[in-house]
Amino acid sequence: MPLQRGALAPDFQAVDLFGRPVQLAALRGRPVLLSFMRYASCPMCNLRMREMVLAHERLSREGLVVLAVFQSTAESMREFVARQDAPFALIPDPDMALYRLFQVERGWAGLLAPSNLPHAARAFAKGFGMGRIDGPIDRLPADFLIGPGGRIDLAFYARTAAEHVPLADVSAWLTTCGGENTAGPPGSPSPAC
Repeated sequence: MPLQRGALAPDFQAVDLFGRPVQLAALRGRPVLLSFMRYASCPMCNLRMREMVLAHERLSREGLVVLAVFQSTAESMREFVARQDAPFALIPDPDMALYRLFQVERGWAGLLAPSNLPHAARAFAKGFGMGRIDGPIDRLPADFLIGPGGRIDLAFYARTAAEHVPLADVSAWLTTCGGENTAGPPGSPSPAC
């Protein structure tokens, strides 16, 4: 069962692409965007990474911490994702332990959805081509907005391989709610912060 809004985000310890430790609980007190990508050479994931890199300065001024997880090895990530010089933690998870912990889904319908085509075309036009596929090709992305108290304000499980929470929505969450978790019980409507 997917994680729900209002639930305490599962803690984890990992090592980022550069060998630095990352622990979710250590980020308490700050709002976090935890973004699960597909594999390191995925053109659509690299397009999303580019978008996140370009928006990072603004989002970090708003207090956001960004963590991006890939189902790839550190070696694959260095070959493909690291070229974008991301100013936030990139976490290799080739054993997919974090994907299981956050119940990130897979689905052939989401991979083959026609709505992926414009995103793929934009990715190819930006120079993000296909490479080695690490892990399940039918992996779907997921994004979690985690408030300073460690609770999930948004658990976004993509329906297609190119879908993520729009960064404008992340900014609105930071501005409107101040990154404070205002969630009621799981399944309750979003608050008017």
